Amino acid sequence: MLTKDIKKKLENSQNFLHSDKLVGQLIEKSNVEKGDIVIEIGPGKGIITKQLAKTCSKVYAVEYDPYLYRKLNKMFYNIENVEIQHGDFLEFRLPEKQKYKVFSSIPYNITSAILSKLTSSYNPPEDAYLIVQEEAARKYAGSPYNKESMRSLLLKPYFDLEIICKLKRTDFKPVPSVNSLLLHIRKRKNAQINKSQTDLYRDFIAYIFKRNGNMRERCEYIFSYKQLKRLSKDVGFNVTDCPAYINFQQWLKVFQYYIIGVPDEKKRLVRGSYSRLRDEQKKIDKIHRSRR
Repeated sequence: MLTKDIKKKLENSQNFLHSDKLVGQLIEKSNVEKGDIVIEIGPGKGIITKQLAKTCSKVYAVEYDPYLYRKLNKMFYNIENVEIQHGDFLEFRLPEKQKYKVFSSIPYNITSAILSKLTSSYNPPEDAYLIVQEEAARKYAGSPYNKESMRSLLLKPYFDLEIICKLKRTDFKPVPSVNSLLLHIRKRKNAQINKSQTDLYRDFIAYIFKRNGNMRERCEYIFSYKQLKRLSKDVGFNVTDCPAYINFQQWLKVFQYYIIGVPDEKKRLVRGSYSRLRDEQKKIDKIHRSRR
């Protein structure tokens, strides 16, 4: 059983939205509507859950904190379209066949793990609206909100990413020390990369971004200097550019040339880069989860 001190510590370690009006406005900015199944990650005190229940047909709210879970169960025990589940969202089983959406103010310390789970799922959400730390939102959204990142480029063939709005720090209690944004991740109807090329693309992007230097230095074992100069002219970048300054549409063109213009022996250097990256990330996420 949790003592009062531990209960208070758990509550105060999280930042919660406190205005029903604001939550209603945020949901209005989304395309969550009647008939939708919505998953909420970390409902906390239930302020978003309450507004979602008024809007959609079913809410599955997954709460990690046992104290908050019990409070939520009491709060929603007679609300038929709300189901409160206790557990770690990272171990929660996402719907395998049903269409669904996500709307959540998520724990910032596991943002990467949550986005990885949602976007790598066999059946990802049609739309995910996530309140996240501004730095993370801009990193995942990439251009035009920020420079492209490895994370933005790995997502963009399959998802559109949009920053909906910025929230005030005072919108939360306790007031956080960082800025927050509402990020929208929408599954593309038509992927920009053929399914058969998915692994090639992920390995290619991971390989480039895990290396150091400019484009010429990072690509020296893949493209000849002559190839890279031609590519830079055709696609519209400089060989001395940092990869982050090349936008997604340009990267698609570079990748298509990589497929047809690079021999298999050079592609073997790139193979497996993404899986190695994911193994490294899992170790980092495990450390973060142990600190929760």
